[in-house]
Amino acid sequence: MVFGTVFELLGAITVGARTADTIKNGIIPNDAFKGNAGVQMLAFTCALAAASSWVMGVATAGAANVQWGWNGGKGLGAIFAGLGMAPAISAGFAATIFMLIKVVVHLRKNPVPWAVFTSPFFFLIAGTICTLSIVYKGSPNLGLNKKPSWYVATVTMGVGAGLCLLAGLFFVPFIYQKVIRKDQGVKWYMFPLGPLLFRRKHVAEADHANVPNYAVVQDDDSEETRISSDAGSDSDSDLKKGPQPQIHGDNEKALTMTEAAANQKTYQELQAEGQEKLHAKMRAKKGPFGWAMRTLHENQMGPGQVYERKNMVIVLKRIPAMVVAGLLYGVHYDIHAAQSGVAGTPEGERMKRVYAHAKKYPNEVEHTYSFVQVLTACTASFAHGANDIGNSVGPWAVIYGAWSTGSAAKAKATVPVWQLAVLALVISLGLCTYGYNIMKVMGNKITYHSPSRGCSMEMGAAITVLLFSQFALPVSTSMCITGATVGVGLCNGSFKAVNWQRVGLLVFAWIMTIPIAGTLGGVLMGILLNTPHFSGSA
Repeated sequence: MVFGTVFELLGAITVGARTADTIKNGIIPNDAFKGNAGVQMLAFTCALAAASSWVMGVATAGAANVQWGWNGGKGLGAIFAGLGMAPAISAGFAATIFMLIKVVVHLRKNPVPWAVFTSPFFFLIAGTICTLSIVYKGSPNLGLNKKPSWYVATVTMGVGAGLCLLAGLFFVPFIYQKVIRKDQGVKWYMFPLGPLLFRRKHVAEADHANVPNYAVVQDDDSEETRISSDAGSDSDSDLKKGPQPQIHGDNEKALTMTEAAANQKTYQELQAEGQEKLHAKMRAKKGPFGWAMRTLHENQMGPGQVYERKNMVIVLKRIPAMVVAGLLYGVHYDIHAAQSGVAGTPEGERMKRVYAHAKKYPNEVEHTYSFVQVLTACTASFAHGANDIGNSVGPWAVIYGAWSTGSAAKAKATVPVWQLAVLALVISLGLCTYGYNIMKVMGNKITYHSPSRGCSMEMGAAITVLLFSQFALPVSTSMCITGATVGVGLCNGSFKAVNWQRVGLLVFAWIMTIPIAGTLGGVLMGILLNTPHFSGSA
């Protein structure tokens, strides 16, 4: 979360202004407002309210004044073209990167050493892409877009090569001791020792490396939810009931179906079970969050109205706990634990079939790529800040410019850095508090994930977003990461390795977002613009 916030901020400040310029100036030209700053402020306020700006232009100045075509890469035609191409291009980039990892590492008879000793190369790729996005046509405020080509190439390759060298000197010896020699005594803070770790005294090797289990759905050792799919099978409770009356024909069939319905837990009950198991683990945590969850669990509202004395005391106890839990819930949410307890549900069975078509690679290999994924996730956060912050800040920049100067023409001014920074911090707050809902879908319900797959997806999406940002085309990061996820999922060699139902729902949501949000914004703009009002007296 911390790294995500930092790189979101960097992406917004260094590159985000380019995308913001398309949103605030490329779709509805300033002359459509005829110098009326108030109408301009109203139009973009409605745009923010409805998350769309194209129908507002129709409501304000007529369809003829909206840039429906390409408009030098800034019109609606260019934006729609980008939205259609981005997922496909992202899928291609991500699949290419993962296939490279697969050929170089996963298909080897002994993939662990290959993963360790080739890791600097993937650090080089991630570092180069992130650096290139900053110095190549970067923020006008930093003047990076005026640098010569040799400067861009030198800085980009220099940073990438430097990161590769550092990985070779410090990361490789550390991960070598951890996953190849299986040295249980190696701690994270020993990585600065670098090559000296190769000379570390030999210790008794364990039968396995001390690395996490990277399975997408992990078994819950404390409690398992089992659902019998056999309605007619006997159970211990059935045997204890003793002889039952004999029922034949249609009556027997009806009774069997009734018993099955009574014994089968509903989807809501299964979800509630899984949620309770997750909350039980949260209550066991130390620190403020564990205290907050225990306080809420132990202080349930009693019978009667809220103004009953006992309930008022409970409310006073719950309020601070609710604030703490609300702020920290997303940070402590365990995506793996959230998946336990849903076996037997339609979604659980569907994902079980999808996961069955994906090859599982050794945890030692995946652990190596988990470090690479930290960098690729930072790069993806940078790309998100460069693109999505620009999408969001565009209307706000227009509103602020028109309000502060009273002139509609001032909206063409460069977006201030502080506005980009504020939006980046606010969107990072949303990530920390409520982003886990998106993580559950993107991380569990499209295809099988692992660190080697994940870093490929993030890198493919980041490359695509940054590529489109350089051409000032605002695209959705969620579309790019979805395309990248599908691309990597298909690298399993089967269409069944992708949950196409979920992908279809996401695509449907993208398609419906534009007309629904646009219509709501247009109607709101039309109503407010034509509301009877009194002119100010001279």
